[in-house]
Amino acid sequence: MESNDIPIERGSGNVFADLGLPDADAHLVKAELVSRIEDIVSRRGITQTEAARLLGLSQPDVSRLLRGDFREYSLERLFRLLTTLGRDVEIVIRQPRSADGGKLRIAAPEPS
Repeated sequence: MESNDIPIERGSGNVFADLGLPDADAHLVKAELVSRIEDIVSRRGITQTEAARLLGLSQPDVSRLLRGDFREYSLERLFRLLTTLGRDVEIVIRQPRSADGGKLRIAAPEPS
């Protein structure tokens, strides 16, 4: 099969929206927050058991969270996990950047 036989469709930038999931913006924000949590845990070089103790979760819960099973976590709970890990969380409300309306986004510097 040649590559031009396979249809290619450009994604929207949000895989959850591309899959037609409800609340796609919230899922994308949660995924980005979980990615930040994973970065912090990884950079600290701590085990999932140590992360669980620090975050007040069980080790299996940390494992599921870091594997992307975060549906049952609210944005507020993920914010609390980040603050427990020593990060500030700021919420900024402003006019939309485009005529498409408001969006949920994470704007954070790269971890240092």
